[in-house]
Amino acid sequence: MKRILLASAIALFAGLNAQTTFGVKGGYALSKLNFNENNIELDGARGTMKSKSGFYVGALVEHKFNSKFAIQGEVEYANLGGKAEVALPYGIKVTEKINLNRIVIPVSARYYATPELGIYAGPYVSFKTDTNVKFDVTGLPAGASVNPAAVKEGEQLVEKQFNDNLKSTDFGLFFGADYNVYKGLFVDARYSFGLTNMVKNPVGNEKVKMNFFQLGVGYKFK
Repeated sequence: MKRILLASAIALFAGLNAQTTFGVKGGYALSKLNFNENNIELDGARGTMKSKSGFYVGALVEHKFNSKFAIQGEVEYANLGGKAEVALPYGIKVTEKINLNRIVIPVSARYYATPELGIYAGPYVSFKTDTNVKFDVTGLPAGASVNPAAVKEGEQLVEKQFNDNLKSTDFGLFFGADYNVYKGLFVDARYSFGLTNMVKNPVGNEKVKMNFFQLGVGYKFK
């Protein structure tokens, strides 16, 4: 009897283990910071929020309950954020590339419409790792130049504003699909939208949320 119990436990463990898959993934990320007003005017300058290109890399673990349903957890490092384009008088434009690098932890419920095509959705939480801002100035009059020290000072000022005024944790939801191309190699696309107002101490109706689209490839070790 003991041998039967032991054998059944080993068989159960082997069955569970066979349903659990580990993998890696990475690719392109397109993100945008959404303010209450994405177009702002001040002292003759007009600012507009745009999307910013970035990247992500990560690892995943998937557990299949059967051929149709599964749950998947991931850990990603993602270069997210946004871009502000500020139009100054005399045709000068300052592009502020805002990199909000984050650790993103998504958990999804998955449905396999076919053995190759998985459709999924779920929540995510992300944590700030660091903030980096870069300025690019264009449209200067002939003979004019930019003081590098002034640019650096402006970048550091914006970095400090984001570090001081935005929360370090963000929550949201995501949905997407992936397709197994060949023996564990898959392509993946998803859209994530933040639910958290990222401003620490909002004044009035002040809000900042972040949405991002990801397109990449991965591999599940069989």
